[in-house]
Amino acid sequence: MIEADFLNAPYPPAEADESDPKGPGRFFNRELSWLAFNWRVLEESENPRVPLMERLRFLSISATNLDEFYTVRVAGLRELALAGNSAPALDGRSPTDQLVLIDGDARALMADQQRVLRSLCKEMSQAAIRVLTRADMTEADQPFLTDYFLRQVFPILSPLAIDPAHPFPFLPNNGFSLAMQLRRKSDGRALRAILPVPAQSPRFVVLPADEGRRYLPLEELLLLQAEKLFPGYALVGDCAFSILRNSDLEVEEESEDLVRGFETALKRRRRGEVVRMKISTNAPPALRQMVQDELKVADHEVFEVDGLIGISALSELVDQAPPDLLWQPFTPRVPERVLDHEGDMFAAIRQKDMLLHHPYETFDMVIRFLQQAAHDPDVVAIKQTLYRTSRNSPIVDALCEAAEDGKSVTALVELKARFDEAANIRQSRRLERAGAHVVYGFLNYKTHAKISTVVRREGDSLVTYTHFGTGNYHPITARIYTDVSLFTCDAALGRDATKLFNYLSGYAQPEGMENLTYAPVTLKPRLLDLIAAEAEHARAGRPAVIWAKMNSLIEDDLIDALYAASQAGVKISLVVRGICGLRPGIKGLSDNIRVKSVIGRFLEHSRIVCFGSGHGLPSSKARVFISSADWMRRNMSFRVETLIEITNATVRRQIVDQIMAANLHDTAQSWVLRPNGRYERAQVPDGAFAFSCHRFFMENPSLSGRGSAGAADVVDLTHTGD
Repeated sequence: MIEADFLNAPYPPAEADESDPKGPGRFFNRELSWLAFNWRVLEESENPRVPLMERLRFLSISATNLDEFYTVRVAGLRELALAGNSAPALDGRSPTDQLVLIDGDARALMADQQRVLRSLCKEMSQAAIRVLTRADMTEADQPFLTDYFLRQVFPILSPLAIDPAHPFPFLPNNGFSLAMQLRRKSDGRALRAILPVPAQSPRFVVLPADEGRRYLPLEELLLLQAEKLFPGYALVGDCAFSILRNSDLEVEEESEDLVRGFETALKRRRRGEVVRMKISTNAPPALRQMVQDELKVADHEVFEVDGLIGISALSELVDQAPPDLLWQPFTPRVPERVLDHEGDMFAAIRQKDMLLHHPYETFDMVIRFLQQAAHDPDVVAIKQTLYRTSRNSPIVDALCEAAEDGKSVTALVELKARFDEAANIRQSRRLERAGAHVVYGFLNYKTHAKISTVVRREGDSLVTYTHFGTGNYHPITARIYTDVSLFTCDAALGRDATKLFNYLSGYAQPEGMENLTYAPVTLKPRLLDLIAAEAEHARAGRPAVIWAKMNSLIEDDLIDALYAASQAGVKISLVVRGICGLRPGIKGLSDNIRVKSVIGRFLEHSRIVCFGSGHGLPSSKARVFISSADWMRRNMSFRVETLIEITNATVRRQIVDQIMAANLHDTAQSWVLRPNGRYERAQVPDGAFAFSCHRFFMENPSLSGRGSAGAADVVDLTHTGD
């Protein structure tokens, strides 16, 4: 079975420093592990099983990811290095050591992005989709180009001469510009200029085409029309460049008004120091030096690009791609139980706990839960955490409507959700205007937990309906992020959720929690206890197994606990999408640990952990938990997070037999982590069936949705031919 291939296949023996249970060699470096994840994303752009324009999307995502990595992680390391801080990371490397390694890996990654782009452009040309340059333009194209430039672009351009009367302009984070060397035709006088490429215009101009699609990058159009911007001058040299600035936020602890404090910090972010500059290969030396000097960019922070600067913008082409070059459309399912109750979420939840697996089951049910609460005259109170949500959020709409209708509405808005701070400030002001109680949690902790409670009067009692999620309340990302949503009217979980909301609004630590454990207080100790208990089962000769799924694993105490459990004989299988600091398969340290990463059509985002509890896995007696938290120090110590034990037998089996089993069986889009830190694609013999967990979930309803198929059953059938 494929399961055995992953769970039990021997790793090549690895010993030496990595086996030292006390040494830093037992950890992989966080930043290099993240880069390895982004390499896997990029490699999907060359996966022949992926439709052509979806491969272009993966390329675009890899570029977006790398930009964010530089503006936050690299910027932070750079600050430490400049301050002379030599404190080592878990793997023993100083900030300077890490920056050197990051630089080499990132340069190789960006060079490979350009290679992949050239290859994809050739394939796109065969599909009649062409990305052109100004050299490809013909006389027949000129009338359209001139008209488009004058109507769509010229009104928002700001060409900026550079001379003593016109200092070098401020360029914002992610600013993309052209530097130009011009010569006045009348007397040969030189002029240098900066032309910011407007982010308000599409990056690619759609050209008329007899068939297919033709695109011209906006910067190419601007260079073609340079003499209209600088009449009387000839363009004699040019280059394109883009910058990334330090985008980390710092808010003064003494800030009396947290919202105003964040508004001030957001303005500072725009002016953060430049941490990376990309510039065209063969840029005129004088132009390059001027840009570097004015932006105070060191040589080692400059990346020459032989190709397209701003690969992330290629997503525009994907959005316009013909359907036959994209994934086949998929419509998320509405759970049968909700349909049985004619859409009444409260009635469906009263029947029994319900777990929805997004995006396979529609996130609209989460929205409907809150919309129904807003309209229901028996609902008296709603409490909701908001970490990230969409710009025109139907969830915020529902909360505002409920508040305006006189219901008690409390919204915990997290202002520190990176890159969504401004949007969350807008949403908080809107909620306040509607009459909701808006709180912002803690200054020193982010509230990352995903909880919603609805209190409904039923007869003489108040019944609390609760939603716990592993993902954000964001209907757009919910179409591509795999997450789980638990709906319950279990009284104990309702009380726990209410106590946690009181903690967020009143700061007093809750007592007497019945199921829920939470960071930064009890979550990590609970996980450590559960891992230790599984090790005790192994030492007692009972079956001992841990299955866990998360986005990142870097918390050292938890990694050491997994190492100790492995040494006790616990069989540990981990699905870690991104960063993994744990070294699997090391003799005497982690012989019994296997790690894989699933990269595919959907972004794996759910956080799940299962313990065999002396019965092995899969087992109806397993202990199963869902969480909002990755296993990282920030989540365990500096965020408010939740861990919920699943007590309903159907939901527990749904998580173990369907979600976790399918992820562990997957070979179509899996990468296996080796002891040396390299990821290798899961091997599938020629002609053999490659099981895809994403396809399994699209084709098989969940147990909460009245499905019956277990992942292991489906894989066995495909191998036997039945």
